Amino acid sequence: DAHDLFTRTFNPAFFQRDSTVQSRQRQMASQVLSEFAQKHNSPRLATLAYKVKLDAFERVKKAIDDMVAQLLQEKEAEIKHKDFCVDEFNTNQLQTEKKEREKEDLIAKIEDLEMTIKALEEALTTLKSEIAEMQVQLKRAGEDREKQNKEFQMTVADQRETQKLLQAALKVLKDFYDKQGAFVQKKQEPAGPPPPAGFEAYKKSGASGGVMSLLQQIISDAKAMEAEAIRSEEDAQKAYEDFVKETNASIEAKSKDIVNKSEEKAVAEGDLVQAKESKEAVMLELEQLSNYNAELHQSCDFVLKNFDLRQTARDEEVEALRQAKAILSGAKFEEFLQG
Repeated sequence: DAHDLFTRTFNPAFFQRDSTVQSRQRQMASQVLSEFAQKHNSPRLATLAYKVKLDAFERVKKAIDDMVAQLLQEKEAEIKHKDFCVDEFNTNQLQTEKKEREKEDLIAKIEDLEMTIKALEEALTTLKSEIAEMQVQLKRAGEDREKQNKEFQMTVADQRETQKLLQAALKVLKDFYDKQGAFVQKKQEPAGPPPPAGFEAYKKSGASGGVMSLLQQIISDAKAMEAEAIRSEEDAQKAYEDFVKETNASIEAKSKDIVNKSEEKAVAEGDLVQAKESKEAVMLELEQLSNYNAELHQSCDFVLKNFDLRQTARDEEVEALRQAKAILSGAKFEEFLQG
């Protein structure tokens, strides 16, 4: 643009070292700056273009140098800001992805712990119910055993009493029949020849043997019933003791299981509290990362979107300032146009 302007407006043949040179230099430098200011809508170049026409050369050159230095600083700062934005966006994305994974892992862990706690609670309820049922069975078994033992005691006592009474009755009968037999034998001496051997004994046993045999059989049956009752009582007592032993062992095992599962449940509940706290912390970090991402967009979107355009415009602005300074410094226009 500056090259076209110079070509249209100036001809080296007209340059003369007179009082009009500086005026033309001011005008040319001002036009270079004005054109750029209009093209890129730059108020500071427009202001500088106006000052070129009025201020002293040295002051204008210093203003140009200061502005060039400022533009270069702005360029460097914008490059740094762009690099910062790119790095921060990348870091923010990586941290967000990491925290999202942590959140998902914690959600899964929380669900797993809740299922574990629920299963342990159900297992504990079942164990307690089983122990309560076994304790009821123990109580019933004890009551039944006590009842059976009372019946046994009564049965044995009855049989022994029966045996005692029958033994007494048997003795009385034996004594009676013995005396009766002696009396009859003495009173009734045979008139004729004696009866055949064994006849009298047969008659006596015929009279007393049936009753005494019956009593003896009853006594034997009572003894057998007593013995059977004792065996049954011993078997029932052993079965009861075995049942009590096995049931108590099962209660003890289930009680230990309750202790272990209660400890597992306490650990799981502690882990659940910690997992929920960690999840809340991660959610807070994600919120902070999201807020920071929004801040980055506010700070960086314009720079990133317009970076190349702004860098090019700033370079052109610096070039225009340097051209203006060159003009004010009296550069040969032929060399300037060729450059």
